[in-house]
Amino acid sequence: MPSFTEVLGVERAIVQAPIGGCAGPALIAEVSAAGGLGILPCTWSEPEAVLEDVRAIRARTGLPFGGNLVLAFDIEAQLDALLTARAPLVTFSWGRPGRRRVERCHEAGARVGLQVGSAEAVAGALEDGIDLLIAQGVEAGGHVQSTTPLEALLHAVLERSTGGVPVVAAGGLSTAADVRRARDLGAHAAMLGTRFVATVESEAHQSYKEALVSAGAADSRTTLCFDGDWPFAAHRVLRNATLDAWEATGCPQPGTRPGEGAVVLRRADGDVERYSSDPPRDGDRGSILEACLYAGTSVRGIDDIARAGELVRRLDVSR
Repeated sequence: MPSFTEVLGVERAIVQAPIGGCAGPALIAEVSAAGGLGILPCTWSEPEAVLEDVRAIRARTGLPFGGNLVLAFDIEAQLDALLTARAPLVTFSWGRPGRRRVERCHEAGARVGLQVGSAEAVAGALEDGIDLLIAQGVEAGGHVQSTTPLEALLHAVLERSTGGVPVVAAGGLSTAADVRRARDLGAHAAMLGTRFVATVESEAHQSYKEALVSAGAADSRTTLCFDGDWPFAAHRVLRNATLDAWEATGCPQPGTRPGEGAVVLRRADGDVERYSSDPPRDGDRGSILEACLYAGTSVRGIDDIARAGELVRRLDVSR
């Protein structure tokens, strides 16, 4: 059976998750140049911006990388852009891509990955012809489509996976020891998101990165507080003043939430209001730590703001 590295054409079985709002070409290229697999978030980018980002990644490295699309949104134009740009890998999450989308990717020379949150999703993914399964446990930061802890989910997904399709473990991983445990459980590779937010090349605001370094696992919470334009999608974040105030008033619905409408982040392309799902980025001004601070339980193992390439090498347990 081909290994993860053979299927994806990479040196190391370490994947950087598509951390929306925090991962740009510099981070993706640095991860891939170090032998890992960087993944660009593309769902909320205009098609031309996707093409520009892919060109920027290729200007930095000729090694494999991927682009991610969230199927809860209209992603056809972004998919067209990724395929036009000949991205080596397209990953999907929050849905089933369908056989025709997978065939289009294959026709354009791209491998296809799908994030799953349950064992029941595996059969449909394999039927669609995907090349890679990403088992995301409930411990993951950001928007989390699973309610199952990673260890149980990974066991169930591996049991149902057939045909030599590699399975990547995601959720709650931040150290080499975490990666080793996931590999010992049978995962063919490890995907990390929160850990890569806290890197030099990440586009996250410095105060956000420092908050991740200072936090422990107990500071990570799954909630519906920061709904933005994606209502009813559970997400895991760091507890902060906005979440505390919302919970203290009984988790009210939009329209009656404390401080609703107040600007917490000021940025050149438009201010960000409280309860937005947009995390703070480099260059933002305002109440940085009152914004949406995505974070998995993996914060317990984040103790520095590392360079992404060095982090990839640090996490690689195959050597």
